[in-house]
This record gives sequence, structure tokens and C-alpha cells, in this order.
Amino acid sequence: MIGIALAGLRLRWRSFVGTFLALAFGSALIAAMGQVLATTATAPDRPPQRYAAYPVVVAPHDTLTVPTWRGGDSQPLAVSPGLPAEVVAALPAGRVDRIIPAQFADGPPGSGVARPWALAPALLSGRAPAAPDEIATSGAPLGARIRVVTGDGVRSYTVTGTVQEGLFFADATAAQLRPQVDAVVLDGAAERVRAVVGDRARVLTGDDRARLDPGRAADSRARNNANTIVGIALGFAAFVAIFVVASTFAFAVGQRRQEFALLRAGGALPGQVRRLVYWEALAVALVAAAIGASAGPALAPALLDLLRERGMAPGWVHAVSPARWPMWTAFGTGVTVALLGAVTAAWRAGRVRPGEALRETVVESRAMPPARWVAGVLTLGTALVTMAVTAVDDPAAATNRKSYMPVVMLLIAAAGLLAPALVAVVARRFGDVVPRGTGLLLAVRNVTASARRTAAVAAPVLVTVGLAASLLIASDLTDEAKNVLRARPAHADFLVLPDGQETGPGLDRELVAGLRGVPGVDVTFSTDTSVYTLEGGTALVRRDAAAVDGVPAGGIKVAGDWGLRAGDTARLWLADGSEAHLRVLEVLPPGSAVDAYLPLSLPLSAGTPPSVAYVRLRPGTDPATAGAALRAAADGHRARTVTREAWLAAARQGQGSASRLGLLVVLGIVLAYTTLAMVNTLLMAAPDRAGERRSLGLLGASRRQVLAWTAVETLVTVALGVLLGVVVAVVAVAGLWTTLLGVAGAVTVTVPWATLGGVTGGTALIAVAAALVGAADRKPRRNSETGTHGGRRRSTASKDKPPAAHPPVPTG
Repeated sequence: MIGIALAGLRLRWRSFVGTFLALAFGSALIAAMGQVLATTATAPDRPPQRYAAYPVVVAPHDTLTVPTWRGGDSQPLAVSPGLPAEVVAALPAGRVDRIIPAQFADGPPGSGVARPWALAPALLSGRAPAAPDEIATSGAPLGARIRVVTGDGVRSYTVTGTVQEGLFFADATAAQLRPQVDAVVLDGAAERVRAVVGDRARVLTGDDRARLDPGRAADSRARNNANTIVGIALGFAAFVAIFVVASTFAFAVGQRRQEFALLRAGGALPGQVRRLVYWEALAVALVAAAIGASAGPALAPALLDLLRERGMAPGWVHAVSPARWPMWTAFGTGVTVALLGAVTAAWRAGRVRPGEALRETVVESRAMPPARWVAGVLTLGTALVTMAVTAVDDPAAATNRKSYMPVVMLLIAAAGLLAPALVAVVARRFGDVVPRGTGLLLAVRNVTASARRTAAVAAPVLVTVGLAASLLIASDLTDEAKNVLRARPAHADFLVLPDGQETGPGLDRELVAGLRGVPGVDVTFSTDTSVYTLEGGTALVRRDAAAVDGVPAGGIKVAGDWGLRAGDTARLWLADGSEAHLRVLEVLPPGSAVDAYLPLSLPLSAGTPPSVAYVRLRPGTDPATAGAALRAAADGHRARTVTREAWLAAARQGQGSASRLGLLVVLGIVLAYTTLAMVNTLLMAAPDRAGERRSLGLLGASRRQVLAWTAVETLVTVALGVLLGVVVAVVAVAGLWTTLLGVAGAVTVTVPWATLGGVTGGTALIAVAAALVGAADRKPRRNSETGTHGGRRRSTASKDKPPAAHPPVPTG
């Protein structure tokens, strides 16, 4: 069978071009993305930045550990609790570091933090600050008076020294601004320091010092973004590759039924015929996967640069990993995908009966075998059940793009499996309304007469349109739902927000007092924070929370998934790890912006400046007058006053960049695959239609009319695929909209008509071009194994007659 398979590949190489290109492209993509994944996952962390000049750093513990009946569970702390006073006292030779939120009141924003002079670099000019109103900084002349915003308010300072970078207070001033000690640096031996500190704090050396750098969290997000994008793209690439290969092999088997029947008549067993198909798939896959896997790593640097330029990959990683496993993984995946895609085709080939070799033509006995019906119905049922379960049990999860992508994939797969039956039904209904005596009716009848062939072309169109429409519309839908949930707690006419780095001083105390004094408004302050809860007595979970001054002391408002009711006592841990017991005042509705609202009067919250102020106008207050007063109060405090509408618009514009880029990458991969599958199917089907085109010519049709008929038939097929894709998109979006209804209410559905129109129009143009190229070949290729022309067997008794073919359906 190996020899027969190789001989068949040489004679029918055109039938395997699409499979070859799909496997080569998929293997190259997997190798390139695997190389990027290896790079981002294994690249060393950024070298120490903040404490690079100090060999030993003593820092507070950064994890919260809660004992459970299974031994205990831990989570990283959201806020540093500071070093215990006894640890600082035990290290008299160390230099104390305090991370002070601070910003220049005027000019460009700085790093957002200041530090004591003990940790300053070498002076470039001047002297060290000593008095409470003196600082050392960069980019300012000696003697200049500079206003600096800290948590206490705005103060003017005299520049006494210049440094390369940063802002530094005198040590005593730094202690007043931030009593908490964030680290102690030493030059001694780490072993002696560990002996003194014990388990009361961490002693960091070498690369572990980078764990205290301010960009550590952003670096971790960049890694996660890159890994998420690559993982989603790889999943869709494998899914669509299997779809393309299965479709191509299934169509090829349908063309070669007489060939397989001759093999059966010559004594071949069904198992041997199936192995023949597998050997063909394996032979194509070995070559295609080898080429793609070898070429893929060369694409990795460009892909990594693309992600890094958009902030979706670690900015300090430039060299691509030399790992070889992505190439071997791509090769193995390509071969596996080919064999999986050939399973259905091999099964169908093994079921061909020897008597079919005596048929004059290849006739489709039925459009859908029972196994395909079962698989399609089960896949559709799984998608619908998944949507229903999400809508009932966890509707808030629908706001995450990752939750609906599997549902869309299942719907697309179900539509692809049921495509022959759906195409036949839709085509018949369409034919009933087409006027008699037109060429369009002829095209519709031909499309209906060969449902499998039509489905092979319509299925890639279905995937293209259905997936593009579903993902784009659903993405906008979830973004809109997030905006609704984000706006829900913001019952305000204006918002006052910090204007600077996330690590800055927020809304300082002077600004808070000034905002409270604005006449005609009510101001509510909120601070972003985190809390930790013990779920099921075993798992410590970190939850987003907000401390607001509208929650009474000792109370808390919690989300429904806490499993608590109003009046219960909630046991939790605050952002710095301190334990608290608060009475539940209210259970929040599903889809709340945060999981809990805490009192702003908590000790931890009282020491943290608010991150936002919500301003509501009292009845009779003029909005213009109030806005001017708010802007005047915020002037010079590194804060900005915006309307609620402007704040929502800015949030809507900047959200979801990583997910959006991943979505576009997925759509690009899908479009490349489906276009390849559609063109390949049309070119494979062209020789089989040669007899029909010649029959039209004998009936008096000119070459231009034959090509026009081919284009119309192709457009009808594409239209069927578009219609089915629209149906899939409507089902997917309707299910998501219904799910979000219980979370965010009736969310507006936005359809990107221009993008979808471009995708649909481009698909139609490519399909027509491929069909016309295939129809331009007037000479049918001879199949040496079957003795047929263009896939149809000619009778020796009718050499002077046109070859048998599916005759055009009369139009009358």
C-alpha cells in the first residue's frame, strides 16, 4: 500500500496541494509561536533595578499564609506591611529605605515615588538635602524651588543637589512622610544577616533582589499576555488545521470512489483501503510538517517584536530562545493533525463497495452519513448546553472573552459537520423563490444536486464569516457589558482622578479637604484595594475590593459568591495581611465591579490616599460652576476633573488591548486557513465539472457565458456559506446577550459592518477567481488509474459522444 500511495500522490498531486500548504503553514505557525512561548516562559527575569547597587536587602514578607486543615495556603500580598521595628533595630549598620509616593506638581510626571537620601546615588553637583524643605533631584538647577505632591499635600522644596535620576528627601523628612520601613540594605555577608533576622523578614541577594522592583507586576502581566495570545492562537490554528485537512481529504475520497471500488474489486480489503488513505496523509504530512517546522523559527523574532512593540511581551527580552522543542513539537503536531483529519475520509474510503466500479458516474447517495449526523447533533447540543449552563450558573463569567471562545468553536464545528444537510435545505428553499427560466436557477439546481461538493466550498466560508462575526460582535458586546458594570457604582456627575503614575500619591489629604469644601456637591472617596478569603476552609482567594467612605465602620458589602447573607460575619484578611471580622451589610448583585466594599475608615485604608473621588451635584447646582470649582481645587495636586461620560469614553477606548490583539491574531490565522481550503476545494472540483462545461458549450453557450455561469454558481455557494455563518453568529451572539442580560442588563449590540463586509466581499472575490481559474482549463486531466476524464468514466461504446456528467438541470 505504501507504493500505491506514493504513486497516487505523484499522479494526483494537485488534490493534495491544499493539504500540503495547510500543514506547512500550520507547522510553521506552531513552531514560530512555540519559539515565542519558549522565549517568554524561560527568559530570565529583568535584572535587579532598584537595589542593583546593594548586595543584601532585607525586606518584609510578601505572602499571606493562612493555616487550614490541609496544612495552609498562601497568596502574594497586595500591600507591603513594612519591616517590624525590632528587625530594623537589629540592623544598625543598614540603610533604611522608604518608598514614598510623590510627584512633581508641575511639569512632566516622574517615577511616582521618592526615597530617603540614604539610598541616593552619587551627587553630580551641590550637596545632600538636610533640612525638611530640601530635596535632591534630576533635571532642575541648584537653588530652584519645586513643588512636590505627597500624601500630605503640596509643599515647596529647594533643590540642594542634583543626581542622575530620581527624587530624594532628607532622611528625617522621609521618615515623617512615610513612617513605614520598606527595606534595609547592607553590605555585609548574607549569612550573618540571616542569622540576625531569622524568619521575621526576607533576606534577598542576587537576582532575588528584582522581586522588589516597581515594574515586577507589569513584567508578569507582559509574560501572561504573550503566553495567552500565543496559547489562544495555537488552539485555533490546530482546530482550523484539522478542519481544513478533514474537509480536503473527505472531498478527495468522494472524487475517488471508483478508484477505491476498483481496488476492492481487485481484492483489497477495507482495512487496506483505509491504510492507503492514512499512508497518503502521512506522506504529505511528513514533507509539509518538516518544511513548516524548519521555517517557523525564522518567523519568531518578527512575531516577538510585534508583541513587544504593543506591550504584549516583556520589553527586556530581545533574543529568541534557542530551544529546539518548538520545532519538533510543530513537526509532530503537523503529522498528528494530518492523521486526525484523515480519520473520517479513511473510514468512508473503506466503506466503498466493489460494485461501484461499474457505475458510469459518481452519484452522491446521500449528503449526510449517520455518523456525521450524530457528531454534528452532539456538538451542537454541547454548545447549546454550555451556553445555558453559563447563563444560569455563572453569567458574570460571560464578560471574559476566554469563556465564550470555546462555545463559538463548538458552534462552528457543529455547523461544519451539518453543512451538507443545511446547504441542501437552504438551497432548495432558495430555488423555490428564484424566477424560472433564469441562469440563476440553473446555478441553484446544480448547487442542490451536489450537496457534498457545495458544502466543501461553503464550509470554509461559513467558518470565515461565522467566526469573524461571532468573535468581533461578542468582543464588543463583552466590552460594553464591562463598561456598564464599571459605570454602575459611579453614581456621579464628575470624577476627580490622579494624573500621574499608578505608584503616585493618589488624591492627597489637602486635595481631599479642598474637594469636600466645594459648595453644592457631595463627594464620595474610594480607594482600590484587595482582600483575601478562605474558600471551603482550604483555598485562600484574593479578591478585588474598594474602600469607600459610604460604608459604615465595621461593615462590609460582599459579592454573592462569598456564600454569606446580610447579618453574617465575614472573616477576611486585608491587603497587608492583617485579619479582620466585618458584618455583612449587603449582598451585591451579580456582575459588580468589585467583590467587596469596605469602610474607608479601616486602619489600612485610612493610611492610603483615595484613588478616585465621585462628585454628585446637589439640586440646583450649576454643572459649569461646580466643574470650574472642582478643577480649581485639583489644580497643582496632580489630579484631573472629568465628567462621567468622558471617564467612561476613556475607559472604553483603552480597555482590552491584549485580548483585542489576540483576537486579531486568531482571525488572521482563520482567514488564511479557510481561504486556502476554499481555493483548494474549488481547484480540485474544477476537472470534475469539465463535462458539464462542455455540455453547455454543445448547447450553444459561449465561453464567456460558461465562465459567467461558473461565477454565478460560485457566488451562490458563497452566499449559502455566508448565510450559514450569519446563523451561527446570531446564535452565538444571542446566547451571549441573553447571558449578559442578567448581569449588565440589555447591552447594545454593535455590528462592525465595514469589517464583516470586507471579509465577505474578499472571500467572494477569491472564490470566484479560483473557480474561474479552474474553469479556464478546457482539457480535463486523465486519471491513469481509473481510465476516467475529469473524474467521470467514459463508456467505450460512446467514444464520439460527450462524456457522461451531471447534466445541467433544465430551467423551464
